[in-house]
Amino acid sequence: MKEEAVSQLRRRLGRADLRAVPEARRALRELLRHWGGPGQSEVAELLTSELVTNALVHTEEGAVLTATVGPRALRVEVRDFTGRGRQPRPRAPQEGSKNGRGLFLVESLADDWGVRPCEAGKSVWFELGAEPGGEAGAEAA
Repeated sequence: MKEEAVSQLRRRLGRADLRAVPEARRALRELLRHWGGPGQSEVAELLTSELVTNALVHTEEGAVLTATVGPRALRVEVRDFTGRGRQPRPRAPQEGSKNGRGLFLVESLADDWGVRPCEAGKSVWFELGAEPGGEAGAEAA
């Protein structure tokens, strides 16, 4: 993001510790209590919980959650440390299944998102503008 960060959340998430999901949502809610338009915080919480869950369920190591709030946009990144294997891709959820909807939701609701390979693992990120339907992607560096 081009603008100077106002505040940031950074959390280490333990391997396969799904208790981290509601904890991440609570911490993000606190960070965003004065940010965004109607519904933006709830969308951010939903997308963050999807990325955190994916990282904890589909990797052998823990992960790191970073959320950065700027004046016009929020960027959330979840980095895992598992090899440089296959990159995640959105897929349409199957009828009746609770699995497979995480990245589909991110792709549908975020203003911008992506996957960045790291030396060890990858980082999956999304951005939301402060107003619903904002253009966070236009703010990305």
